[in-house]
Amino acid sequence: MAEVEIGIGKSARVAYGLDAVGIVPSRRTRDPQDVSLAWEIDAYRFDLPLVAAAADAVTSPASAIALGRLGGLGVLHVEGLWTRYEQPENHIAELSEIGDKEGQQAATERLRALYESPVRPELIARRLGELRDAGVVVAAALRPQKVRALSQHVLAAGVDLLVIHGTAVSAEHQSRRSEPLNLKRFIGELDVPVLVGGCASFSTALHLMRTGAAGVIVGVGSGLGDRTHDVLGVGVPLATAIADAAGARMRYLDESGGRYVHVVAHGDLQTGGDLAKAIACGADAVMVDAALAAAQDAPGQGGMWPMDVLHSDLPRGRWAPVTPTGTLAQIVTGPGAATGTGLLNLAGGLRTAMATTGYATLKEFQKAEIMVTAAS
Repeated sequence: MAEVEIGIGKSARVAYGLDAVGIVPSRRTRDPQDVSLAWEIDAYRFDLPLVAAAADAVTSPASAIALGRLGGLGVLHVEGLWTRYEQPENHIAELSEIGDKEGQQAATERLRALYESPVRPELIARRLGELRDAGVVVAAALRPQKVRALSQHVLAAGVDLLVIHGTAVSAEHQSRRSEPLNLKRFIGELDVPVLVGGCASFSTALHLMRTGAAGVIVGVGSGLGDRTHDVLGVGVPLATAIADAAGARMRYLDESGGRYVHVVAHGDLQTGGDLAKAIACGADAVMVDAALAAAQDAPGQGGMWPMDVLHSDLPRGRWAPVTPTGTLAQIVTGPGAATGTGLLNLAGGLRTAMATTGYATLKEFQKAEIMVTAAS
């Protein structure tokens, strides 16, 4: 393991982001139509390894349904605006108007005020019911600190997949002020699979896998203007974080006698190439935010913001305008644009990357050879 000395008494591992790595072609190529992008978690199978992040600017009931019909998975945040207001679309449109007239700071202040309205249990049931009635997998997210207060309402609504997601989630949270959530006990008592994260290290990923989670979300921060690294100094380059979690998955596979835990990469993933490199580093699927927030029909209506705005003591990130790149369907499944930016047809980019390098399935693609770009 490469380490560098940053001063007397302190050394650090060398870590890599996705920009620093490239996928090496194998001895064969394939017809893109012979490539499968399907993946499974627990009893649920998806045609695309693409998960829409649990963020209000990315996932609404309508967009989760649309993505589900395209073959992906949308995760609705149970603490979002859709469970606080009957018609949150009106408030989101107001944010764009404020942003245009008064600037991002004014829109951010209004946004934070909107989240002061309480979550309504009846709206949790209604929103998740919309997903179930549409016939897509029902996935809902909570922050760890709200699991005790709200999970009963989520489970009563008939959720298929529960996501416990925060900036950095551990299996051993400690507190002298309140009894911390015991993830292992909580997950062990559930009849539904749980995705938990974010995490960014081998040891944290391994401990989360030992809680009984069906999958771990790898990555600290998002592509929605999240400022965790700036405000807290916390963060690990994503290629290394994914590879570490994949290593933890192998360790846990051995110690558990064959139980496979999925790794879902989450970060500023914008193009099909980003998705390809994340999976080649060891991810089973990717969680995307900013790329989907840029859809013309995204729930953010021309704006994006991280869910860290919910933090009461240290809210991070802010409302920011986003330039639309295409419809949700165009961003996910194409067709692409003649400009060649890679912002459209994420699935097509991933499929072509796998075909070009000779891999037929995501499991095979996880074993692709990777090289690191030499520093200039």
